[in-house]
Amino acid sequence: MRTLFFTMLLLCVQFQSAVSNPHPFYMGEPISVIFDTDMGNDIDDAMALDMLYKYMDKRKVNLLAIMNNKQSDYSTRFIDMMSTWYGYPKIPIGRIQNGVFINDYVDYSKNMVDYNGDKKIYRSSVKNYDKLLESHELYRKVLAKQKDSSVVIISVGFSTNLKRLLESGPDRYSSLSGKELVAKKVKYISIMAGSFGEQKRAEFNVINDRPAAQYVTAHWPTGIVLSPFEVGKSVVYPSATISTDFNWTANHPLVDAYKRYRPFPYDRPTWDLTSVYYPVEQRDNLLDVSKPGVLTVDDKGFTHFEERGNGKHYVLSVSSDNAKRLKDYFVNLIKEKPKKYSK
Repeated sequence: MRTLFFTMLLLCVQFQSAVSNPHPFYMGEPISVIFDTDMGNDIDDAMALDMLYKYMDKRKVNLLAIMNNKQSDYSTRFIDMMSTWYGYPKIPIGRIQNGVFINDYVDYSKNMVDYNGDKKIYRSSVKNYDKLLESHELYRKVLAKQKDSSVVIISVGFSTNLKRLLESGPDRYSSLSGKELVAKKVKYISIMAGSFGEQKRAEFNVINDRPAAQYVTAHWPTGIVLSPFEVGKSVVYPSATISTDFNWTANHPLVDAYKRYRPFPYDRPTWDLTSVYYPVEQRDNLLDVSKPGVLTVDDKGFTHFEERGNGKHYVLSVSSDNAKRLKDYFVNLIKEKPKKYSK
């Protein structure tokens, strides 16, 4: 009888856990994260990175590395400025060569490097950016040292680095191929990409390196959780908080970058923030998760999703009520003082 009682109790606990925790890849905290970004194209990358530093402060995340997937030395330099200012100068940064080059957008990372100039408002930690490892090589170096199935990759830009990682071969860091290394070390990838709205679009992160996006969705060996264009668009970050909530310091890299991206004031969708939020806030997540399925990218850059019981891909969505709550969550988190400045 006692055995039956404890068996029923265990089943009840497991059921309640499943109901309160619909996350298909629940891992507990802290989680080990690699962040892959096209820093400089849109301010949401900087806001997403701010969130990761705050999660580091709270010991919810162990940020293993930051990968740049945009062809720009300014991007890596700005990432270095941010990491140093937030108190995490030792997080390794990966650079990219022969990657996607965007020349028709305002690059706030360049504007920030120029703004810093001789004033030296923000310090840097990297002595020679040319000696940084390329991102796909840094991926291999970092992943090889991690426990099996322990890493979440958060990708909020182009899939170039991910494709190069999958195609990489054995090296001094691991005898495994890139695909084998990912299958062994990565739990899943949280990625901002694609569009599934009534007015479909070839979304920016996909269309700018469509072959890489096609390759990654077809060959990625572990789970993919995709936050599409419509989710971030429905959660809009208000510029009013930039004006009022950071007056405790004369210079803040996120605030300065925000004001050097577009004519201020302006509100901005939170595309990249949603892909950071989802894997970290696993217990009380405000985002809804689809049933499992399979993602594909066609030759025009449109993203498709088909539900399949044996699929390893998931698509996020958000209700209108939760979009409002999520906006408040982002505002409250981002306006917090970093731990370095709270003493």
